[in-house]
Amino acid sequence: MTRPRSELVSPDETPYYHCICRCVRRAYLFGEDQQTGQNYSHRKQWVLDRLRQLQSVFTIDLCAYAVMANHYHLVVHVDTQAALALDETAVVSRWRKLFRLPVLVERYVAGSKGSNAEQEAAKGIIALWRERLADLSWYMRCLNEHIARKANLEDECTGRFWEGRFHSQAILDDAGLLTCMTYVDLNPLRAGIVKQPEASADVSLHQRLQQYKANSASTSAPQKATSQPHLLPFVRDLKEDKRKGIPFALGDYLAMIDWVGRVQCEEQQGYIHSDVPPLLDRMGLDADRFLTAVKPHQLSHGTVIGHASARIAYAQLHHRRCVIGPVIST
Repeated sequence: MTRPRSELVSPDETPYYHCICRCVRRAYLFGEDQQTGQNYSHRKQWVLDRLRQLQSVFTIDLCAYAVMANHYHLVVHVDTQAALALDETAVVSRWRKLFRLPVLVERYVAGSKGSNAEQEAAKGIIALWRERLADLSWYMRCLNEHIARKANLEDECTGRFWEGRFHSQAILDDAGLLTCMTYVDLNPLRAGIVKQPEASADVSLHQRLQQYKANSASTSAPQKATSQPHLLPFVRDLKEDKRKGIPFALGDYLAMIDWVGRVQCEEQQGYIHSDVPPLLDRMGLDADRFLTAVKPHQLSHGTVIGHASARIAYAQLHHRRCVIGPVIST
């Protein structure tokens, strides 16, 4: 049964979500269309440019992404507290980057003395905008509508660009976050597009490695301007570091990506039990189940990602008998 978005997306329960959106009829509208010979690969940069712009508006952080030929994946962190901490001026400043302000709000911001009813109405509108700055549906709407309009203008046509609303999965715990990010970063490898995980320029793994190499090469060299979106950093210990970030060490994550990539390339799952990365042990994840979960068309099914215990708790909270999601642990 179809569930309302309000049940699927609830930042109070979990701030992390996996979002998937596919082109209409799964056409290769982001890659090279074998039927027509047209190449739309330049549109992948449109997605990255728009994500970067939206980061200056919404309080939603990007953990991982993969822009493929006919769909894209995002792993995001919805920061509701950051939106609540914004004052009215900051909310209006962010919102006007995407939308034209109503006259009522323009007058209120300018300090014009209107009636009490007008001021209360303006405050109500700003309060609504503050909620939307941490709203995943509005975030995805501003991304997808922009890309669709731009593509239709280029193709000189009208109609749907996306096959429907985006599909979202709640990531219930750190184990689910690790599994989902691995799944997203290895998309091109599983599709056979590249032979090494970091070889695709349209995934977050490539961006992280490029930034790591740049930072390691020279800390004194001036940083080049980039059109890539900002990625939420890896932070090994959130309690000690006090920064907002992904609760793993970058080195541990890269070692695990390398391990999973080698197994998938050789198509011999389950044969390196003695070499299982420590990160999987710390997450309490079974190696065989983890490798199965990150196979093609496995993790993207269902509405939740996480430990079995987390799925049970989530189902009980929503008064459901069970929830569907990849099995990554017993």
